[in-house]
Amino acid sequence: MSPSTREMQDDETLNPATFWVLDGQALWNTPSGQKNVSCAQCHGEASSSMKGVAASFPKVVHHQLLSLEGQINMCREAKQQAAPLAMESKPLLSLATFIGHASKGMPITVSRSPLNAQDLDAGQRLYEQRIGQLNLSCAQCHTERAGLKLGGNFIPEAHPTGYPIYRLEWQTVGSLQRRLRNCMTGVRAEPYALGSKELTQLELFLMWRARYAA
Repeated sequence: MSPSTREMQDDETLNPATFWVLDGQALWNTPSGQKNVSCAQCHGEASSSMKGVAASFPKVVHHQLLSLEGQINMCREAKQQAAPLAMESKPLLSLATFIGHASKGMPITVSRSPLNAQDLDAGQRLYEQRIGQLNLSCAQCHTERAGLKLGGNFIPEAHPTGYPIYRLEWQTVGSLQRRLRNCMTGVRAEPYALGSKELTQLELFLMWRARYAA
């Protein structure tokens, strides 16, 4: 990342993702669903109640591995009796960005446990599996060649510590799963569907892998 892009990212008055944070705050306080209740009515002030929450996902909830976006939709259905928000939709990304903002600068707390061990191992296998017509794995780029260049750009270590994130190439905010699908398309593989178990398992492994790099 260039110094100018890093400056844009770090300054909330310059980072376009701030607009998604503000939209998420409005949604947080807006009653929704048949129960006509807001997130705030259950959880209170997000700056305190959601502090550290995003840093703990994906996690197993009621025997199901969920991303933060998955947890938001589970809450909508169970607590508000509202329809789930479409994956990668602006409302869902706005809520996830707003909740994630409460964990800014906090360490990742994803850890291995009996509940997530199978999903974590599955995520690692997906990370190391060669896919697509180019027959490449995530590990070949982001572990073996991290710090080198590909097409003039530095190859990162794939620590997903800031998602949902505003990317200049997208000109909008996007989820980690959108980025993973981009990589899969890049190696000419059929990407998994947004919200799929496979993408959530891979997200879990990447967050666990980045727990000392936040």
